Amino acid sequence: MAAQARAGRLTVGEGAQAREIAYVALPATPAGAELPGLVWLGGFKSDMTGTKATALESYAAETGRACLRFDYSGHGASGGTFEDGTISRWLEESLAIIRSQTRGRQALIGSSMGGWIALLVARALAAAGEADRIAGMVLIAPAVDFTSTLMEPSLSAKAKAEIETTGRWLRPSEYSPEPYPITKALLEDGRNHLLFGTAIRTYGPAHILQGMQDPDVPWRHALALVEHLADDPATLSFISDGDHRLSRDQDIARLIAAVAEVK
Repeated sequence: MAAQARAGRLTVGEGAQAREIAYVALPATPAGAELPGLVWLGGFKSDMTGTKATALESYAAETGRACLRFDYSGHGASGGTFEDGTISRWLEESLAIIRSQTRGRQALIGSSMGGWIALLVARALAAAGEADRIAGMVLIAPAVDFTSTLMEPSLSAKAKAEIETTGRWLRPSEYSPEPYPITKALLEDGRNHLLFGTAIRTYGPAHILQGMQDPDVPWRHALALVEHLADDPATLSFISDGDHRLSRDQDIARLIAAVAEVK
């Protein structure tokens, strides 16, 4: 009998900082009980109902593996406002959800910003003596350090001045008719979590999928990440005609194949 996914909410933070984080957890069946669970870490301004996240859950259901997907605060079905979001807050939420809703070894699957979050989650777990919980990673166009290396350099002088004086700037989006705010808090907090310039650990095998036609995370960014990886095996797959989302049927097939290798 196939396992049934369970939707829930977890309160993260206290007092005025408390927010309700929505998640969907699929338990393992006997067929997949010995395999690592799958944890989906989404991108900036995306949610857990996207093509890749739901395809991952479908694969987990077919193979009996556990699967966890969730929305950061200010995203999708979770509480909180997007403008309050920072890397610190979204990392705190990711760790809380993983610790409360998973058991044993997990494969971290991070898309765009979720790739950065996955690496930060791994570092935090290792620092807490929980490195053995990480079975490996699959990272899709990982936007490591994106607030400092990709976002800030692209801001115009006018946008930077607006952020400095008002605390935010509304950036037009290619993926939504509504612009989204880039806040001073997001940029400043991001500097506290930079990974480039240091040895980066994945604490298990990592497979990076990167589109070479990605306008948001250049393929050289993925190459730079591999150059920083230390002591862990890594595979980098370039998709010559791939965009940022990598959500076509052939891209999903590549993703599932990479995830299937994490055992």
